[in-house]
Amino acid sequence: NINGITQLSEIESYDFDYSGTSMKALTMKKVLITDLYFSQDNLYKIFANMNIEALTIAESEMIHMLCPLFDSPFRYLNFLKNDLTDLLFQKCDKLIQLETLILQRNKFESLLKVSFMTSHMKSLKYLDMSSNLLRHDGADEQCQWAESLSELDLSSNQLTDAVFECLPVNIKKLDLQNNQIASVPKGMAELKSLKELNLASNRLADLPGCSGFTSLEFLNTEMNSILTPSADFFQSCPKVRELQAGHNPFRCSCELQDFVRLERHSGGKLFGWPAAYMCEYPEDLRGTQLKDFHLTELACNTMLLLVTALLLMLLLVAVVAFLCIYLDVP
Repeated sequence: NINGITQLSEIESYDFDYSGTSMKALTMKKVLITDLYFSQDNLYKIFANMNIEALTIAESEMIHMLCPLFDSPFRYLNFLKNDLTDLLFQKCDKLIQLETLILQRNKFESLLKVSFMTSHMKSLKYLDMSSNLLRHDGADEQCQWAESLSELDLSSNQLTDAVFECLPVNIKKLDLQNNQIASVPKGMAELKSLKELNLASNRLADLPGCSGFTSLEFLNTEMNSILTPSADFFQSCPKVRELQAGHNPFRCSCELQDFVRLERHSGGKLFGWPAAYMCEYPEDLRGTQLKDFHLTELACNTMLLLVTALLLMLLLVAVVAFLCIYLDVP
């Protein structure tokens, strides 16, 4: 591991033969280059063509990395907190053994170009693109992800509902936390392998259905704008084993009570129950835990309420008629 290195002199071009080396991994953090008057490709070539399995260059203001000249043995690349952009590894077909790629906290902007970047990475399983500037507003071109990609972290970006047009079809674990997603459009995404979906800290007004996520087991919708979650969720998502939906501004109503009742009858899937589930509206119930909120059957059943009111009215008419007859009132 190399931490806190400062390069002061010019980098010279040198063809190094890695065939006799035994190093398997290299980690470099907080590398500072003060002399920029040299061909930076000479520096990037040193790292790109290394005969090692794992390379980390983090917190170093790195702006680019070259594609290796030959099929690379890299299985793990970590370029955390640099200044890399959408130009990285475009049309690069030499990273065929790469399984893990971490690009958190860089300056990527196009989700489409990120998908193209991975398209030649035949072994890629995990990709971390969190805390970038990613957007996807829909495009004429179709996204092309590595078919092997099974776990994708897109948290803390600028993604909207259109992100569901551009996702890896074989993804199993997807993190979309802290974006700008207001809904999961029906019919847009067919992610039949998806088992875990994180939509916390977005703008959802209701729980998403599972028509496109038929294998979904874990769903996180905490800290959204859900007032009254739809009771249809449990019918739409029968395979969900854990639902994290706490810390939403719940409106305590008959509909919410129905949702809670169905959830309890389905085996208790709510994670964080009961502490994370409180009434936000109406104001007189604010802070009340949902487990302590109860409305009578009469208050929630409109038909029963109407029938009761009608019976009371008929009873009142009967009493008045009886009194009129009994007291001989004209």
